[in-house]
Amino acid sequence: MDSTAQIQILMDKARAAQAIFEKFNQQQVDAVVKALGKSIFDNARLLAEEAVAETGMGDVESKVRKQQGVAMSHWDFVKDKKSVGIIEEDPIAQVVTYAKPIGVIACITPTTNPTSTVCGNGIYAFKSRNAMIVAPHPRSKKVTAHGVAIARQAIAEAGGPADLLQVIEEPNIELTQKLMAMSDATIATGGPAMVKAAYSSGRPSFGVGPGNVQSIIDSGCRDYYDSYAEGTIRCRTTDNGIQCTAEQCLHLPRPEKEAILGAFVKFGAVVIEDGAILDRLRAGLFKNGALNVEMVGKTAPELAKIFGVPAPEDVKVLVVKANGVAPGEILCKEKLCPVISYLCYDRFEEAVANAKANLTDGGAGHSTIIFSNDQAHIDLAAKELPVARLSINTPNTIAGGNSPMIGYNPTISLGCGTWGNNSISENITYRHLMNTTKVGTIIKNASPFNPDEIWK
Repeated sequence: MDSTAQIQILMDKARAAQAIFEKFNQQQVDAVVKALGKSIFDNARLLAEEAVAETGMGDVESKVRKQQGVAMSHWDFVKDKKSVGIIEEDPIAQVVTYAKPIGVIACITPTTNPTSTVCGNGIYAFKSRNAMIVAPHPRSKKVTAHGVAIARQAIAEAGGPADLLQVIEEPNIELTQKLMAMSDATIATGGPAMVKAAYSSGRPSFGVGPGNVQSIIDSGCRDYYDSYAEGTIRCRTTDNGIQCTAEQCLHLPRPEKEAILGAFVKFGAVVIEDGAILDRLRAGLFKNGALNVEMVGKTAPELAKIFGVPAPEDVKVLVVKANGVAPGEILCKEKLCPVISYLCYDRFEEAVANAKANLTDGGAGHSTIIFSNDQAHIDLAAKELPVARLSINTPNTIAGGNSPMIGYNPTISLGCGTWGNNSISENITYRHLMNTTKVGTIIKNASPFNPDEIWK
């Protein structure tokens, strides 16, 4: 059977299920959405264990926390929101907004988040009464298929058609491309090539750009040294550093470098400044300028052993001295393992410029964090840096909004704007996965435009 026929079978089932689901009322829709989220929440440990076993990436406890965090935050965000019938009424403009589903959503999942991506995107797709077909990364196809099977059972038990959610069980590039071309819209989470393919599919697509998160600590922030170091290390070691929200490069005020790095050492880091070791890291973490996938998701002790780094057995992170910014310094690129580079600056403007250079080479549009109490410096970074999210005095795990501690919309798919070759520069939610019809009536007593008044 050719690829078109294989995808057509899934598509026919999805469209039949979506046609039924489209007629559900808000209460019925929400029951299905809740069932999906709760099924992944309840099976988070099983799926985490399967993901680590199949992919060899990350760690179980991090994947448990991420799946459960995504399930809770997404459901909490949508549970009281309207997505059926009239969802907005503007009595002043005399406009009423009706929600309409898009149809069938293609969900492209990465190896790094094989089931949490299904959960987050699925909650949003179903909230807007769509069906969703998942194209897993081949390296994580088994755990993704199992997660989908668990969710399908929960959907059916909640009264929805199970075929609202389907998966390509033996994925390949051709099938994924066919799925994107035949679906009504795509959410592509993965590398730049996959995002580009989604936008080239001829269908509406939401891509997610790569991360290369920059981390700036302002001068004079001694009260933050410990929280900065501890939080960064915690973020950088989550899932062995494979999450796109993990900090990649520290920007430190030169006079305070030793004190800040001392805080990192206190919380489990090893600082590497030896030129020979740095050269080995450059050559081993990257191959022909691209990230070496064999190093992705390895622990700091494993990396220390591979590269001959003198380090204790319980080392958490390798902090490496960068020799300039990207593209000249490859250590300033994204590293999906517990390795983080650092650069020193003399003036805050220099830190912003260095961060901008690293982002522009790879990671533009994603996010940056700043530890600072200087509003003028925060304003400067907000104006200058090409990122969709700038978070203050917090580790960057919070960028996805999957925490009640920050006001970003919860998401598993962080839009990076045109900087990251994406269509939106915000966190993707259910509102991006619906069409709307606006019904307008004539505003009583409205006056026509008067050019003398308009242009005065």
